[in-house]
Amino acid sequence: MTDTLTLSAERSKKQFMAKPFTLGLLILSAILSITIGAMPLSFNQIFQDLLNITGTQHYALSTNVLLEIRLPRTLLAMAVGAALGMCGAAMQALFRNPLADPGLIGVAGGGAFGAVVIIVLGNSMFPNAMSYFGPYALPIGAMLGCLGVCGIIYKLSNQHGQFTIITLLLAGIAVNAIVGSFIGILTLISTDEELRELTFWTMGNLGGNNWSLTLPVLLLIGISIVGLSRLARPLNLYLLGEAQAEHLGVQVAQLKKQVFLFTAIAIGAAVSISGMIGFVGFVIPHLVRILIGPDHKFLLPTSMLLGASFLTLTDIIARIAIPPAEVPIGLVTSALGGPFFLYVLYKQTQRFN
Repeated sequence: MTDTLTLSAERSKKQFMAKPFTLGLLILSAILSITIGAMPLSFNQIFQDLLNITGTQHYALSTNVLLEIRLPRTLLAMAVGAALGMCGAAMQALFRNPLADPGLIGVAGGGAFGAVVIIVLGNSMFPNAMSYFGPYALPIGAMLGCLGVCGIIYKLSNQHGQFTIITLLLAGIAVNAIVGSFIGILTLISTDEELRELTFWTMGNLGGNNWSLTLPVLLLIGISIVGLSRLARPLNLYLLGEAQAEHLGVQVAQLKKQVFLFTAIAIGAAVSISGMIGFVGFVIPHLVRILIGPDHKFLLPTSMLLGASFLTLTDIIARIAIPPAEVPIGLVTSALGGPFFLYVLYKQTQRFN
């Protein structure tokens, strides 16, 4: 009994400290992301650049680097990491399985398919659209792929007003397999240049995105994060079981649809501009759950903040690891996060042995 009370008090303390700690980590990560790079920016320089902003477009080089490269990239890293972390936590709750991640509903696969179609077939099949949209063509194609695949999975899972998890899982696996086969065929017929672009996109990259590309993604992810954060209490009740949650006033079918839709929007927006970044949506919420427990009032915001911090820090490493080239950020997240997560699991198992 004493051990149980001690563990409960320790968990409550961790829950209380989780938000301010991860928020502080996120602020530190953002500051480092803005200051570190091929052209280092000091705090004094950043302050002066912000003061000197006027209506003219003739800024100093450091001001252009800050406004056009560092700020949008830092905000994008934070937003994508936040989306992956929070959506991963929501999907693990929806499936009641810590092995779940946003990829199960086909968002990443659909985005990859849309991107591959644009890369391999865009200039030959849609030359006018490619010319009209220019640099926006790839994100738009990836987003359309996400929405199309998610729409199919949603339709298959939503029968007679009932949104069943087992059907969602099976439909996601089947559609991902079909999409994967199409991606493989397009990869086979791609040229060397297209294959290189396709490979780098699938590894994830946050570079080369301006404000006009970043702002719509920030808006969509922000809407989804707000929507998911309002579902913390229903998700807690849902963990008790669908029947119990219904008796306690939760509209289970509506809850499932909301989690699915908000996750599809957030991850679709993230994938469309950053490519495929694995690991974060699976491991970050799982790690947070180990540390502070399954209460979604703490789990969702902490996963969001820690996901944002983690991706921002890994993006810094991706930029400076082998200058002047950049390492694909998906490789960095897996290389850093995997061993750390294994260490946490090892310590956790040793604790209870």
